[in-house]
Amino acid sequence: MKKILFVSISLFTSLLFAQETYLHCGNIVDVKSGKISSEKTIIISGNSIKSIQNGYQSGGTEATVIDLKNKTVLPGFIDMHVHIEGQSSPQSYIERFTLNDADVAFQSTVYAKNTLMAGFTTVRDLGGSGVNIALRKAINKGTVVGPRIFTAGKAIGTTGGHADPTNGMKMTDMGDPGPKDGVVNSPEDGKKAVRQRYKDGADVIKITATGGVLSVAKSGQNPQFTIEEIKAITDTARDYGMLTAAHAHGDEGMQRAIKGGIKTIEHGTLMSEETMDLMIQYKSFLVPTITAGKQVTEKAKIPGYFPEVVAKKASDIGPKIQGMFRRAYKKGVPIAFGTDAGVFPHGENAREFGYMVEAGMPVMKAIESATITNAELLGMSDSLGQLKEGFIADIIAVEENPEENVKTLENVTFVMKEGKIFKSE
Repeated sequence: MKKILFVSISLFTSLLFAQETYLHCGNIVDVKSGKISSEKTIIISGNSIKSIQNGYQSGGTEATVIDLKNKTVLPGFIDMHVHIEGQSSPQSYIERFTLNDADVAFQSTVYAKNTLMAGFTTVRDLGGSGVNIALRKAINKGTVVGPRIFTAGKAIGTTGGHADPTNGMKMTDMGDPGPKDGVVNSPEDGKKAVRQRYKDGADVIKITATGGVLSVAKSGQNPQFTIEEIKAITDTARDYGMLTAAHAHGDEGMQRAIKGGIKTIEHGTLMSEETMDLMIQYKSFLVPTITAGKQVTEKAKIPGYFPEVVAKKASDIGPKIQGMFRRAYKKGVPIAFGTDAGVFPHGENAREFGYMVEAGMPVMKAIESATITNAELLGMSDSLGQLKEGFIADIIAVEENPEENVKTLENVTFVMKEGKIFKSE
C-alpha cells in the first residue's frame, strides 16, 4: 500500500526559501508538441521555471533536489468548470436552508485541498453563493491550501430559471430576486448583474442559457434568455475584461448564447449539427463535463437521492453528454476541459480524461485541452499550461505514461504550485 506524505511545515519552509529546486524527471510531457521526452531536469527559482535541461543536473549544496526519475511529469491541470463551495449528496437540497456562509466556507477549504492534491492547480468556479470569491482570496494569501481560482461568484439566470436561488421554495419565501442576486429579465438587468459581479470581485461571468438538471424546476433544456439579454451581458462583460460562459443543455438556448457572444458552452448535451457548425464559426468552446453526466445518471437510480423532478431530468439528460462530445470532437468543435466537479466528489476531476479518450479523443489532445487550451481561454497563455522557461512552476507527476494508461492521470503523486511542493510520495 502506498503511503502519501504531505509536506511538513519545516520541509515546506525549507523548500520555500531554498535558492533553487531541481526536479529530476524520468519522463516529461511537452503538451505543445504532444511528445514525451526522458531524463530532464526542471530548475525552479522562486515561483517560476528557470530552465529545463537535458540529463539529471546537480544543483550544488544549497539546491533542493526532488527525485521524479520514475515518474511522468506534466504541467498542472486546469479545470474550467467546478463548483468548489459544495458537493452533491442526498442532503444538498436541504442544506441551502441549514448551512450558514461560514459552514459553506469551511467545507469549501476541504474541497479546494482535494482538488489541488488531484493535480488541478487552476480551476474556474462557475457559480456559488459568493463564498468562492472569499476562498480565492484566502488561497491567494496562503491562508488556505487550494488551486488558483477564477470565479464567477453567483451565476446569472432568469426568474424561475436554472440560477434563480429561490427555485423550489414555498411561494411566501420566493420573493422577487433581481440583478444583485443574479436574476435578470431584461438587457438592462443583464448589464447591472455583470457590473454587480465585477463589484463583488468575480473574474468571469456565467449565465444559465437553458434549464438545468439539478435545479428544482420542470425543464432541463428550455431557452431562458433572449438573445438581446445575452448580448447585453457579453458586451458589458467585454468592457470589464471578463470571460463569459453559458450553462446550456437545449439546442435553441445554445444557439442564442453562441450568437450572443458567449465564449464557452458548458455541457452542450442536446447540441445539433447546426449548433456545432455555429460553434466552429464563432470560435466558441465546448466544456463537456462528461463526468457530471455519468454521475447524475447513476445517482438518479438511487431512490430519494434527488427530488423527483430532478431525478427525471438526470435520467434523461445525463446519459447523452458523452455521445454528444464524441460527435462534437469528430466534427471539429473547439474543446476545453471541464468537469462540473461538485456534482461528483472534488478531487476526482481526472476521471474526465478517461471519458474523453473513451469517446475518441487522443490522450495528448485531452491533456492539451486541460493545459494549453484552458490557459489561453483564461488569458494566461504566457505563464500557465506548459512546462517552459519563464512559466509559473505549476508541476505535477504521475506513475505511468498517460498514452499507455490514461487512468494514471487519476493518481497524481506529486504536486507543485507556484514553486511550492504541496504533495510528494
